[in-house]
Amino acid sequence: MQQQTTEAFYGTPFPMKQIPEPDIPDRRVAAPDYPTLQQAVDACAQAGGGTVEVPAGTWHTGPIHLRSHIRLLLEEGAELIFSDQPEDYLPVVLTRWEGTECYNYSPLIYARDCSDVALCGSGTLCGSGPAWWHWKQLQAKGSNALYDASAAGVPIEQRVYGTEAAALRPSFVQFFDCERVLVEGVTLLDGPQWTLHPVFCRDVTIRGVHIHTEGPNTDGLNPDSCRNVLIEDSSFFTGDDCIAVNSGLNEDGWRRAVPCENVVIRRCSMTGGHGGLVVGSAISGGARNIFACDCDITGTMQGLRLKSMRGRGGYVENVRFENIRIGKVSHEAIQINMFYEFSTVMPKTDRPSRFHGISFSGISCEGAQTGIAMKGLPEQPLRDISFRDVSLTAKNAMTCFDTEELTFERVTIRPQEEEKR
Repeated sequence: MQQQTTEAFYGTPFPMKQIPEPDIPDRRVAAPDYPTLQQAVDACAQAGGGTVEVPAGTWHTGPIHLRSHIRLLLEEGAELIFSDQPEDYLPVVLTRWEGTECYNYSPLIYARDCSDVALCGSGTLCGSGPAWWHWKQLQAKGSNALYDASAAGVPIEQRVYGTEAAALRPSFVQFFDCERVLVEGVTLLDGPQWTLHPVFCRDVTIRGVHIHTEGPNTDGLNPDSCRNVLIEDSSFFTGDDCIAVNSGLNEDGWRRAVPCENVVIRRCSMTGGHGGLVVGSAISGGARNIFACDCDITGTMQGLRLKSMRGRGGYVENVRFENIRIGKVSHEAIQINMFYEFSTVMPKTDRPSRFHGISFSGISCEGAQTGIAMKGLPEQPLRDISFRDVSLTAKNAMTCFDTEELTFERVTIRPQEEEKR
C-alpha cells in the first residue's frame, strides 16, 4: 500500500510523514531445519530474504546477526536464551557504547548497514543479564580509556575493546546504521546493558514490546542519533531510564553531529528505574522534534526528565509532552537539569548544551518529592519552556534556577498532605 505523505501524520507539532515499515519477502524458513538460528538467518538471506520462524520451545543461542530483508519471528512459547559467556560475542563489531563509537562485544541481536529488517512475534528473549551486571564495578578503566581515545581523535578502527579487562557490556538488541526497522510484540528480559538500542537508523517502528530488566544501566529503549522513530503500545520495567533519547557523547557526538529527530512516543507505560520519559544526557549530536503523548508512568525516580551537563554540548529543541499521567514517583514529576551528576565518564570541556522550545500540557502526577525542578546554567539558561493544564501533587512545589521565557497556564501543584484528608 502506498504510504501517505500527510504532514504531521501522527499529530505531531512538527512536520512528519508516516514511517514506512520493512518490506520482507513472503519466503518462510523454519529454524529447526538448521543447526543454529544464525545459520537459518544466513540461509534465508542468501535465498533473497524472508521470515525465519522460531517455533515454541527453548532455544540456546549466541549472538544473532540479522541481514537485510529478514524478519526473525518468535512464535508464541518460543524462548531464546542467550549465552552468558563473553567469548561467544567475539569477534568484535562496530558499535556505539554509551555514546562513543568503538569495536566491542557483539550485541546479542545485531544488524549493521541493513535495510528492511524486523524482530517480531510473541516469544521471549532472555539476555542472561546477571552474568554481566557486575561489570558495572569493573568498567571504569575501559570506559575512561575509550573516552580518552575519542577525545584525542583516535580513529574508530583503533578503538578496539571486547575484553573482560575493559568490561564494556554489549547492548541487548542493536540496529546500527539501518533503515526500515521494526521490533514488534516480543518480550525482552534482563540484557547486559541497554536493551533496545537503534543507532544512526532511519524509519524505526517499535510496537507492542514488553521490556523487564533490573540490572545497572539497563535502559529500556535508547533511540540514538536516529531519524523518524515511532514507539507505541509498549511497556517498560527497567533498572535505569525507561525510554531515553540520545545522540552521542561529548567529542564523539560532535564529530558525527547526527541528531535524534522526529520521534513519536505514544500509549506506553513505564515503571521502575530512573526516568520514565527522558531526553539525555548524551545529546551531544542534538535532539529535536520529539512528541510524547498518552503515556502512563509510575514508580520511577522522575516522571519526565531532560538532562545534560557542562561538556556535553549539543541541543534539545522542539520537545512536547502531552497527556501524560504520572503516578507516584520518588523524586521529581518533571525535571530539566543541566547539572546531571551521574556520568560514566566526566567531560573534558565546559561546553554547555542548549535547551529551548520545550512544552508540557495535560500532565498530572499523584505524588512526588518535587513537582517541577528546572536548573539551567548561568552561561546558558533554559529558554522557552511552557506548562499548560498541569496538575501535580508534591511535597515541594517547584525549584527554578537560570531560566528565561517561562510560560505557566492553568498549573496547579498541591501539597502531598492533601491526599490524607
